[in-house]
Amino acid sequence: MSTKTNTIERNSSSRAKEVKPVWAKAFTKSEWADKDEFLDVVYWARQILGILIGIAWGIVPLKGFIALFLFAAINCGIVYLYCINFQGVDEEAYGGVWELLKEGFMTSFACFLVTWIIFYTGLHFDTLTRE
Repeated sequence: MSTKTNTIERNSSSRAKEVKPVWAKAFTKSEWADKDEFLDVVYWARQILGILIGIAWGIVPLKGFIALFLFAAINCGIVYLYCINFQGVDEEAYGGVWELLKEGFMTSFACFLVTWIIFYTGLHFDTLTRE
């Protein structure tokens, strides 16, 4: 029983040690030996960005095509600047700029839409019923 417990503790502590350097590397300019690790950082950062933009668009009552276009432009622009300027990755190593820009875009768009709709409806319901 104690050997199982020791093995589980070692495995969980090694996983915790693996996760921390990934996020530490995400916030500093780093070399990415594992391409999937970098793409995971881009994916999850994009999800957080989608939620934050959805909250902002819900608070500031943006709606329509302009809000959708601004989301896409800001989301892709920030990811591009992060990948190319901040991290300094070679886009050709990842399949080109398009591959970096589309990594996690649709799930980020879904997170954005859900958050935007919830905040917009919750905060501006009274103006929606008058229209």
